[in-house]
Amino acid sequence: MKRFFIQGLLLALISSVLFAAGDPESGGAVYGLSLSTLNNPFFVTLKEGAEAKAAEVGVRLIVLDSQDDPAKEAVNMEDLIQQRVDAILVNPTDADAIVPSIMKANAAEIPVLTIDRGAAGGEIVAHIASDNVAGGEMAAEFLVEAIGGSGKVVELEGIAGTSAARDRGEGFNAVVGAISGIEVVARQTANFNRAEGLSVFENILQAQPQIDGVFAHNDEMILGAIEAAKAAGRTDIIFVGFDAVDDAIAAVQDGSLAATVAQQPDVIGSLGVDTAYRHLMGESVSASIPVDLALVK
Repeated sequence: MKRFFIQGLLLALISSVLFAAGDPESGGAVYGLSLSTLNNPFFVTLKEGAEAKAAEVGVRLIVLDSQDDPAKEAVNMEDLIQQRVDAILVNPTDADAIVPSIMKANAAEIPVLTIDRGAAGGEIVAHIASDNVAGGEMAAEFLVEAIGGSGKVVELEGIAGTSAARDRGEGFNAVVGAISGIEVVARQTANFNRAEGLSVFENILQAQPQIDGVFAHNDEMILGAIEAAKAAGRTDIIFVGFDAVDDAIAAVQDGSLAATVAQQPDVIGSLGVDTAYRHLMGESVSASIPVDLALVK
């Protein structure tokens, strides 16, 4: 009789642990966060915001780095699905490439939320991001005014296939394309990377004797371009970035960067976790949750 009593207690304990693992109120819930890269201050800050909110609501957060590789991100997503996490927050490296992974999570009945960058398909509970089209427009309007309404400009593009690069470029070009005095003399990708921003802009400087302004889809690329311009002695170029990371804000303060569009990556991360939590609690959440932008100049 004693043996059966002990077995009964063990079964009850195991059942309670299994139940708690999927209960958002129990502190046993586990969320996955798949980020495009952690080799970028923006996404490090986003991760920190997500971790802070996860600690606040009592959720364990598994953070995975996709290293800007869609294949790696697919592996990360598969790993989270196999672990049967309660929710997945994903920052896609590629809007199209992420779709099969999202559909696998859908089939496993794991809620998926996209943060900062969107996906081209699959069932998404919510998308939490800044309005990148509006941010691109904001950057363009500032740059056009800064160079006096006419001149030759360069656009450094982010990773092809990402919604952030597409939307920021769309907003920027909608503005400059409508102004007859503005000519985009070069438009090249530097993959959201500072070293590539430097090398790509070095080549552009050699090919273009006149450049009045430069817009980059993120601060890492614009900071690299500024380094290239300094090395080449080109001090007459207006630079505008996007993200307002710490190095960019310092560059605005020292005058080397004219402006950067400020997102709030910590808020994006925090809202991602909070939205997943509220969804799992049975609350209705908005399909699109915007995070405010501001121009730092």
